[in-house]
Amino acid sequence: MSKSSLTLHCSNGHLGFAPTKEESFWIGAKTKPNYYCCDSGSDDIGPAPLGMDKCVSHPNWQIHDLELMLLASREQGVPMIIGSAGDTGSNSRVDMYVQFIRDLAKKHNLPKFKLAYFYSEVDKEYIRKKMLAGEDIEGLDSRANLTIEELDKTDRIVAVAGVHPYIKALEMGADVIIGGRSSDAAVFAAPALYEGFPENIAYYCGKVLECASFCCEPYGAKETVIGTITKDDVKVTAMHPNQRCTIASVAGHAMYERTNPYFEHFAGGTLDMQNCVYEQFDEKTCRITNPKFIPIEGKVKVKLEGSGKVGERYLGMAGIRDPYTIKNIDKVIEWAKAQVKERFDGQDYQLSYRIFGKNGVMGDLEPIKETKSHELLVVVEGVAPTKKMAEEITLIGTRQIFYARLPEVKGTAGTAAFVVDEVIEISPAFEWTMNHTVAVDDPTELFPITMIDIE
Repeated sequence: MSKSSLTLHCSNGHLGFAPTKEESFWIGAKTKPNYYCCDSGSDDIGPAPLGMDKCVSHPNWQIHDLELMLLASREQGVPMIIGSAGDTGSNSRVDMYVQFIRDLAKKHNLPKFKLAYFYSEVDKEYIRKKMLAGEDIEGLDSRANLTIEELDKTDRIVAVAGVHPYIKALEMGADVIIGGRSSDAAVFAAPALYEGFPENIAYYCGKVLECASFCCEPYGAKETVIGTITKDDVKVTAMHPNQRCTIASVAGHAMYERTNPYFEHFAGGTLDMQNCVYEQFDEKTCRITNPKFIPIEGKVKVKLEGSGKVGERYLGMAGIRDPYTIKNIDKVIEWAKAQVKERFDGQDYQLSYRIFGKNGVMGDLEPIKETKSHELLVVVEGVAPTKKMAEEITLIGTRQIFYARLPEVKGTAGTAAFVVDEVIEISPAFEWTMNHTVAVDDPTELFPITMIDIE
């Protein structure tokens, strides 16, 4: 190791998803960290952004967060690392972030620096060729191995990078790294491994830092934390004046972030956090020792995420106040579904209902027996191959709530529900078509790196 200790600055658990809080960011910057690191994406946002190749985070928020990190890191002359650019890490999102960095460097007249970026998208034909040659594309989370039919349904695929392309970019002399789709932990583990720290410490550090202030108490998102590592321990410190990293908050976060099923693929081993020792180092800092890293043998495998379009999608809403209708809401929904089926029977569509306020919870989990709810909100979602069909399905499915034929209702039921007559077009519906792994000869082969000068 060239350093006896290393400090990593993390300001946001998902860069740009909501703006980084500036007060704690600059408190953290004053500690003069060795690296500024942040993850900018997640599959928690669902398959639609990947399929549509768009962001879910507002561009102004992303620029805001990148600007903070770029200015602080360039002032100190230390590296800045971003993973899963633009929420999905697709090629266009990486290009977008590279342009943001160019624009910010010009805006602030920053001295010349080196920027490395890598792509993560995978061509379907690359996967098809492997499958036709008899190679299994193994499923994760109890999924079966990938089929050609599932591959054909896929619109876009990204591979999930581990530490390898980040380490390679650091070896190439990068000052700023913009990564495609990546493991959250890898963004932080990579610089630690590059600097020579052991795998158990590096990967635990990645796990505890990736969500920033989610490992602090009291709860408060988008605040900065600092991770300090030695060869023997990890210390994580809250930067917000009113937050602390405690044994309970850090251990609780570690339990939440326990090893992902694909962790061993990008890390080359399993991180065992069950026997970690947590100590309160000072008022704002928790010290962690004894994480275990168990290497695995065999060919390197890389996780693949694939998204495919299901259909066009519309949304409707109905508010219900009539007590009898509320009591019989399940029959009302069945009536509405039947009216849609009568018109579109045999055709390909999806119709779903989400009920807010039922038994005090969201969702049609069980029939209402007795409820104190005086009002329900029913959200109706229709999906079909065309916009015209999706709109009509959703409109019928929403409006027929008003016309449901309930027993014992005499005369008009016009006071039963207030129905929003207009339905709105929302983003198309997508599904995860791929949550699999592919074997590779080189862990960087799916992540081509480009180095450029920013001046």
